[in-house]
Amino acid sequence: MNNLLLPRIAIALVWIYQGFWCKLLGQAPHHQEIVEKTPFLNACRARRALIALGALECVLGMWVLSGIWAREAALAQTLLLVSMNAIALLQARSLISDPLGMLLQNCIFLTLAWIASGQVDCYARAA
Repeated sequence: MNNLLLPRIAIALVWIYQGFWCKLLGQAPHHQEIVEKTPFLNACRARRALIALGALECVLGMWVLSGIWAREAALAQTLLLVSMNAIALLQARSLISDPLGMLLQNCIFLTLAWIASGQVDCYARAA
């Protein structure tokens, strides 16, 4: 078994959970509230944006799971997560109960994403 399969599964499950359960099925209403704080989105557009984002997260999860173009997948994850965090902190800071915790968790998540991409060799043995 590939040493990177387990981390890829874990990462994919997070993206699919966030995209499908939280956004597409609407089981995390605070996600909608955060998106609605974006200045150019009304409630209807915010819902559409949230659905598009949820679909993108599901596709990203499947991409990570596939292991194809792993470095590019890690880069896409990094860009998406940094963008979402920046927008949330700038537009909806009052809706985020623990911004430092959010950033710490996402930093750890992205570290795992880069390990799963094969760009960080955490299995290297000392000579």
